[in-house]
Amino acid sequence: MTNTVESLFDTGLERYKAGESVESLIPVFKEVCDRAPKTSAAWICLAWLYLLDNKPNLAYKAAQKAVKLNPQDPQARVNLALAMLETGQKGLREHIDIAQQLMFVNEEWRNEIKTSIEDGLSRKPDWQSLIKVKNWLLEE
Repeated sequence: MTNTVESLFDTGLERYKAGESVESLIPVFKEVCDRAPKTSAAWICLAWLYLLDNKPNLAYKAAQKAVKLNPQDPQARVNLALAMLETGQKGLREHIDIAQQLMFVNEEWRNEIKTSIEDGLSRKPDWQSLIKVKNWLLEE
């Protein structure tokens, strides 16, 4: 029996939250993206996993798709900015600014981004790009 895309996505998220390795989860989210290419949440997760796995070029492509599908998602913008920072690309300030605006208008999004950054730093403590993005977004 094949899993539905939704159950595959949900199972992948649960496995991530349980601390399963990024390497074992990338194929799960790649499959979700292949089967449901217009699902921005799947592209956001895949980009994040690639960033955690030190694959910024793949993360950049996935994050671009996520932003294209849902330009109003602050996590998609954060992932794209991180990938741009890690691949030495210009223009990431626009994505930081948009993420800041989105976080300003929606407290829930702000909390989700804070949680995401904390998660990233717990999994990859010396992640310099994420530390920079955290300072830009959460300067208080």
